Amino acid sequence: MEALLGTTWDVWVGITLVLTGGASFMTGQAIARTWRPLWQVVAYGLLLAVVSRFFVYALFDGYMLLVSGYLIDLAVLLAIGLFAFRINRVQMIVNQYPWLYKRTGLFGFRAL
Repeated sequence: MEALLGTTWDVWVGITLVLTGGASFMTGQAIARTWRPLWQVVAYGLLLAVVSRFFVYALFDGYMLLVSGYLIDLAVLLAIGLFAFRINRVQMIVNQYPWLYKRTGLFGFRAL
């Protein structure tokens, strides 16, 4: 697993899931709450994956330029950011237009 991630499992969980994953969640939330488009979550996710790789390199002597580590970090951070974006966007649409839409679950809404 260390060859894929470029660092140990516990460091990867701490940096990618906790630190930059939290930043990715807040980024998705902020983009949704300001009615910005979805592609901005992807753009910021690309940058956060670079930040995650840099933290692994600078703080824990891991590999920064490992493509597989970057792609894994990117996939996880994009999933977290897109999750936050969708749940916040659905909440905003349903709250702002209660006469038009009804929530049908965590990710969806339907017209009344």
